[in-house]
Amino acid sequence: MRLTVTTWNINSVRLRIDLVLRFLAEHKPDVLCLQETKCPDDAFPLKALRGSGYENVVFAGQKGYNGVAILSRFPLHTRDVMGFCGRADARHISAVLGPEAGQAAGLALHNFYIPAGGDVPDRTLNDKFAHKLDFLQELRAWGGRRPSGPAILVGDLNVAPLEHDVWSHKQLLDVVSHTPIETQALETLRGEAGWIDAARRLMPEPEKIYTWWSYRSPDWNAADKGRRLDHAWVSPDLADTVRAVTVLREARGWERPSDHVPVTLALEL
Repeated sequence: MRLTVTTWNINSVRLRIDLVLRFLAEHKPDVLCLQETKCPDDAFPLKALRGSGYENVVFAGQKGYNGVAILSRFPLHTRDVMGFCGRADARHISAVLGPEAGQAAGLALHNFYIPAGGDVPDRTLNDKFAHKLDFLQELRAWGGRRPSGPAILVGDLNVAPLEHDVWSHKQLLDVVSHTPIETQALETLRGEAGWIDAARRLMPEPEKIYTWWSYRSPDWNAADKGRRLDHAWVSPDLADTVRAVTVLREARGWERPSDHVPVTLALEL
């Protein structure tokens, strides 16, 4: 059985619902995990998404920012939402694929949106950066308690951890998302919990991988100053099932795009 799971920071699901529907129609992933949906639960475009063939949807949102959702062709069970840093912001949602998913039954899906951290990489000067570091620390503690069994963790983790996850390692060492304190925190929590970085398993360094290009660039494609902020990790028992990780770069050039593009993980179960 081939299972495909896509992660995409959509930067407002209502504003970009046409792009979501286009992606679902053209690429047909089994599961789509969205971040930064930016809408409260009562405004989530559930009817439109179910009309596209994804009847199984779980989501957690809030007005104007954050927000996560999982859309699936298969029934989803045991929906759960975790809070971090004593906040009820919508940055995590999880679900388990039901028995109808065949060989994928029981697989746990975790969808995260880690705080961006603002612009100043100093926790004493920037509360947003302090929040990000605290979030990563709590995520590290959670990762160590990850339940046994097959699991996938995806999302906009807002950290480009490796040298070739950014367009210029040297120039971005003091830029939020690639500072040593962030990259070490993310790689430490991943390694301690045993998560496998699926993209780097198939495309090891020094190959460049980007999933995000800033809106500030007048010509993002020509400048190509990207970063790999969107990730797909698998539990060790799924490592040998990873067949592909695809970055849909062309989506950055769609009309009124997100600054992130879809990243699709393919497993052979």
